[in-house]
Formats: sequence, structure tokens, C-alpha cells
Amino acid sequence: MNQEIKRQIKQMWFEIYQKWAEDKKTVEALLVNEDFLDEDGYPTEDALTIIELWPSFDSPGWFEFIRDRWHLASWGWSKVGSEYHISTGGWSGNESIIAAMQNNWTLWSICWVQSNRSGHYIFKERE
Repeated sequence: MNQEIKRQIKQMWFEIYQKWAEDKKTVEALLVNEDFLDEDGYPTEDALTIIELWPSFDSPGWFEFIRDRWHLASWGWSKVGSEYHISTGGWSGNESIIAAMQNNWTLWSICWVQSNRSGHYIFKERE
């Protein structure tokens, strides 16, 4: 491998690490602010940002954070083993959470198993 390609690869990994470190600082700063739901029970912009930036090595923490903000989790959220069955119930706040989850492309691609037209999703927790 020539030196220019090696330099480009090193630069790419440096930029990835730098972005990860910035995202981690943002999430840590936001986590101390609030309960992440507005007065009507909708997820705040901070909550959605945290979901989008959640680190890819912590899928259990990601699902726990999301579940605590899921509207009607007693009806639309179940965990069987390492699998999550999540239904939005058509509620726009839950749909916003799903959109934020999709924006976290690493965790989405690692954990997503299936989705249905009716707003039902299946994920598998990865360690």
C-alpha cells in the first residue's frame, strides 16, 4: 500500500474518532438537562438528538433511554430475550423517536430486524 493511501486512511480514522468524541460530549452535556419530554409528553429536541448521537457500542443503553420516553410503553413496547417489539401506535411523538433512531445509522443497521407498515418494529439488542 502506498504512503498516500496510508495517510488518507489515518486521516479518515482520525476524523471518525474526532466526530465520535464530539458526539459523546454532546450527549453527556444533554443528559444532565431534563427529563426529555415536553409538557404534552412529546420527546424534546434534546431527547431526539441524544437518540441520534447515542454511541454504537451501547445498544442496551440506547433502548433503555428510548423506552423511558416511549408514549404508552406499557402497550407498545415489549422485550423478549434480546428482542424488542415496538409499536408506535400512530402517535407522532413515537414516530419522531423512530425517525431519530433511523438517523443513528450505525445502531439502526446493527439492531433493526423488521418493520411493518402498521408502525411495528422489531429490533435485536447487540452487545
